[in-house]
Amino acid sequence: MFTGEMTHAPAQAGSDADASRTVLFDFDGVLFQGDAFEMFIRHRYAGSPIYKFLAVLTMPWWLLCGVFSRRRASWALTHVALCGLGAKRYEVAAEAFADQLVRRPRQFYRDGLSALRKHLAEGDEVIVVTGCERILVTRLLSQLGLPELTIFATQLKPGLFGMRLHVHNVGRRKVRNLAAKGVQSWKLAYSDSFQDLPMLKQAGEAVLVNGTPKLCKRVEKAMGRPVTRVAWY
Repeated sequence: MFTGEMTHAPAQAGSDADASRTVLFDFDGVLFQGDAFEMFIRHRYAGSPIYKFLAVLTMPWWLLCGVFSRRRASWALTHVALCGLGAKRYEVAAEAFADQLVRRPRQFYRDGLSALRKHLAEGDEVIVVTGCERILVTRLLSQLGLPELTIFATQLKPGLFGMRLHVHNVGRRKVRNLAAKGVQSWKLAYSDSFQDLPMLKQAGEAVLVNGTPKLCKRVEKAMGRPVTRVAWY
């Protein structure tokens, strides 16, 4: 496994020769109903009073982070929930939680998974580009019978007190990470978020999943062209 955001990468992924067959899928809100990594962190807190105590103990730290950014505060609380976990223990915990999630009814968008599998059957190169953590999303997709997908995802790294954020694969970073691995263009991009605008802009066709009229109009205004709208269940 190389250092980066992609796993199970095929040779020459996204090259000019196959760009017309490249399709990008976001994960949370497109294939998965909810935020999988946030669910994992909530699970960590719910399963241990120690982490709740640590969250209270470190309140001045994450409240200060929140003054500058809600995202920073969120990651501060995430780091607390991962305190004491090395790389191997984190992998075991994340995969065990993923195995629980796949057994939950209606946790995934069946329409989204059907669309993804249809693209694969038609010979398209499907890439999942997500802000979800790499080990967690890889396990989830593998348990759904999709073990060989190319995945660009958020990565953690071992720190002094536990696992910490290494690369957060969101927004413009998604496009930069794709470009760094030779994926320069794509025919389709599926997302549910305005945050994915850079990825949607570079798509031949941008598809918004379960987007509200307000979100769709906002994205179309920013892109200067229409988007395709789908309702998935």
